[in-house]
Amino acid sequence: MDRREALRVLGAATAVPLVSRDLLALGRDAHARWRARPEFRALDADQQALVTTLTDLIIPETDTPGAKAARVDQFVDVMLADWYDVDDRQRFLDGLADVDARSTAATGKPFTDATPAQQTALLTTLDDELARQREAHQSTSKSFFRTLKWLTLVGYYTSQIGFEQELHEHIIPGMFDPCRLLDAAARGGED
Repeated sequence: MDRREALRVLGAATAVPLVSRDLLALGRDAHARWRARPEFRALDADQQALVTTLTDLIIPETDTPGAKAARVDQFVDVMLADWYDVDDRQRFLDGLADVDARSTAATGKPFTDATPAQQTALLTTLDDELARQREAHQSTSKSFFRTLKWLTLVGYYTSQIGFEQELHEHIIPGMFDPCRLLDAAARGGED
């Protein structure tokens, strides 16, 4: 079973809560903010490349586009710049620096220059560390890798690509207003 298939199996039970109305609104807002101001504000060029690589390893392209095609890096930048407080943003950026430092220590190269096998090995290590924290009932709320995974999933599944091509959902335009007064023609007759 590949990673995408595992996400589908796990996501089958959680797809509805994952893309709840509020979360979908948050994601759509973040994607719209990027379109309104298409420039990186929280991530520098190296960090942006690292986020792109990491998120694409989490949700790679298969029979549907992956995180890179969905521009999850842009979503992450908007979330960091507009939604995260200074401490949480810095914790995330420190996590990116830690990934590069670990990669350099293990391979002699920054993460983005490592081979796909080396990148996957480091990602597996991060995931194993997170799993051990959970098994030990330690808080993972401030874990870089947990945050990265959450941002990746939300950014992907609230993007047009993730929502329509992966989840096969479509937003129906318009709004239901149960208290709206209808004129005679709308009621199907005359007064």
